[in-house]
Amino acid sequence: MSFTKNRLLFLFILIISALILRFGLGIFLSEEYSGSIRIIAVLFILGIGAAFTLRGTAKIIEETTEVLHERTHLAGGLLQSFGTAFPDMVLGVVAALISLSLRNTDMTMAINYAIIAAATTFGSNIYNILYATWAIFRQNLANRLNKKLLMFPYLKFLGSVRPMSEHKRKPGLSEIDTSISVSTALTVLTGIVALSMVIFGQVKNEELGMAGDLYQLIRPVGAVVFVLALFILFNFRKSAKHEATQTTEIIEEEKYYFKKSNLVIWFNLALAGVAILFCAESMVRAIEVFCTITGLPFVIAGVLAGVIGCLGEMIVVHNFSVNPNGRIGDAVVGVAMDNIVTIIGASLVAIMGGIFLGGNALIMIFVIILTANTVLIWQISKLKNYLLISKP
Repeated sequence: MSFTKNRLLFLFILIISALILRFGLGIFLSEEYSGSIRIIAVLFILGIGAAFTLRGTAKIIEETTEVLHERTHLAGGLLQSFGTAFPDMVLGVVAALISLSLRNTDMTMAINYAIIAAATTFGSNIYNILYATWAIFRQNLANRLNKKLLMFPYLKFLGSVRPMSEHKRKPGLSEIDTSISVSTALTVLTGIVALSMVIFGQVKNEELGMAGDLYQLIRPVGAVVFVLALFILFNFRKSAKHEATQTTEIIEEEKYYFKKSNLVIWFNLALAGVAILFCAESMVRAIEVFCTITGLPFVIAGVLAGVIGCLGEMIVVHNFSVNPNGRIGDAVVGVAMDNIVTIIGASLVAIMGGIFLGGNALIMIFVIILTANTVLIWQISKLKNYLLISKP
């Protein structure tokens, strides 16, 4: 009985691996162990979590969202974002909850965890936007040269991007329009968060003995951002695809879940979420221990942790790009919605405690996100132009 034929067994293995990370290897993060043992535990937790647990859940998410999209008529990118944004959100929210629990006992450590939360949540947005930008850039280049290109030069094992003329299915123009609209909404929402933190959220930190400015996403702004983000997701909840063209491919590509009921599929997604939850919590603890031992700034660690948080989204984008099944539109919409979902997590933290803090580096994160998203919209527009010209 192979894992590919029994996804439920595979999901339970993913959950067990996450529990081992949290309650097994997590024990060795305690201060009673030597620094070398704790570092080894950190590396195992981050390595296994990223390479196996999060990667495996991303595979489940990829396989289920197209079937749910076909049956519920919800946008594939929206369904994709609910799963792939969960690691980003949980990493950030768990760090923020730890921060809240330390507020009355160790304010400095509370701020450090809050910085990890902010940097992880928003830092993860950088990577999947940049990866999506690269994927669309390579697609546009393959279209222009009319030949197959490696996703990354000289790295054959990472797959190739084919010109759109060789794709089994092509994304519809309405999908491309939706991806541009959602990406633009993300730019506006990110700008609101950044400006509100600078204008309303500066924190006086002389008594804390910390260098540099600190910024806060205050409760009222958090509530406004939460409502705006939910409105955006609701507004783009429906699919823009022509449904009649999808069923044959789903039968061919998603045979396992196509035969299952919606309840079973949602149950599988819920199990994937449980695995991500425990995996993310152990990773946050590992990151804090790593910073404490090495002296690495917490904001830098948080940004690096964002790679772990958005790994699932990056894998989905990659797979949708190198497998020409017409889902590149879902990939781009999913990236934007993924980032909007993580912003919902940030706003929830602000509403809960109002201490979602970041330093000067956090402002740089926002600048990078806004720049990367602008370049992504440019590349999507070029793809749309190609589809318009090549449309029969």
